Amino acid sequence: MQNMVILGATGSIGASTLNVIESNPSEFNVYGLVANASVDKMLALCLQHQPQYAHMVDEHAAVQLKAQLPVDCVTEVTTGAQALNALVTDSCTDTVMAAIVGAAGLVPTFDAVKAGKRVLLANKEALVMSGELFMNTAKASGATVLPVDSEHNAIFQCLPTQVQGQLGYCNLGQHGISHILLTGSGGPFLHSDLSALSAMTPAQACNHPNWSMGPKISIDSATMMNKGLEFIEARWLFNTQKEQLKVVIHPQSVIHSMVQYRDGSVIAQMGNPDMRTPIAHCMSYPQRIHAGVEPLDFFKVGQLSFCEPDFSRFPCLQLAMQACEQGQEATTVLNAANEIAVDAFLKGQVRFTDIADVNRRCLDSVQQTRLASIEDILQLDEQARVTAKSVIKTLN
Repeated sequence: MQNMVILGATGSIGASTLNVIESNPSEFNVYGLVANASVDKMLALCLQHQPQYAHMVDEHAAVQLKAQLPVDCVTEVTTGAQALNALVTDSCTDTVMAAIVGAAGLVPTFDAVKAGKRVLLANKEALVMSGELFMNTAKASGATVLPVDSEHNAIFQCLPTQVQGQLGYCNLGQHGISHILLTGSGGPFLHSDLSALSAMTPAQACNHPNWSMGPKISIDSATMMNKGLEFIEARWLFNTQKEQLKVVIHPQSVIHSMVQYRDGSVIAQMGNPDMRTPIAHCMSYPQRIHAGVEPLDFFKVGQLSFCEPDFSRFPCLQLAMQACEQGQEATTVLNAANEIAVDAFLKGQVRFTDIADVNRRCLDSVQQTRLASIEDILQLDEQARVTAKSVIKTLN
């Protein structure tokens, strides 16, 4: 029985994780749930799953939740950075699902890794912002890091067992691997007229043809920044060189990624587009459990198609690949700028095509500095956010 703490319990990954737990009640126990401010959702989860701890990042939300829980409820409500650190490092915590979207998820995820926990990594920013430091810390603490993102999980499943045990430090070439092929659907605007992109609305950008996701990740999928962040993640997870990592557009989202070997073989991981599959894989690795996902029906799949990404359509993907080559400072700045730009677009403050412009201008401002700690990274992150907000003011 694994005691699980779910960071981002009220989000889409949190919901899918709890669904997998419900399908395997003898294997997992909900020890702690963490959310930002969604009191109603957290209240329902507490009543259903009876966790030992419910942590609300927002202090006012914590007060509200505590007031609404029945007096006989076993759940203890906490708030504050110290209490969150105590939860993810608790000796009773076996596994941490890191699914808080954005830079807000970095510190608790890093704390769990530092404590040597089994960390199921759904938060992209942990590696985008602190990849080298994160993987070095995991190695030093003995933490197990397993990738939840469907693409990285697919790659992981296609790798030799020995490489799976050496994430961050594996030598792909020594194991006969020539390329990692990172697939992406191309999102809702893959075939839209380029001249129409500036007028696209948040509702249109969130209307993904295959996946059901939160608003921020949906916008990132439409710009393909999502794939760009995954490109950066893959660089740190699989210790890839620039020439070993490629992005392939695959609109059907049936093949979730591939590994190409020196002998000409290509191993692909396939399945229906349902996040419960990679979540269940990480939760039970190296075993397999029931995920509640229908198996892929090859007689209904139809055509599988592939194409190269068009950087004139997806400039954010190109920016992310450039930032990856520049280094940790650039990827931290790009991530922060993108979060601000996407938030502004969702609020109707900028156009869809302005997202890339904000990101580009912030990336142009990057200065080479040594990021030796989480504190250094968070300071640069905050500076980049200020810069992004200033850039947005010039667009209005």
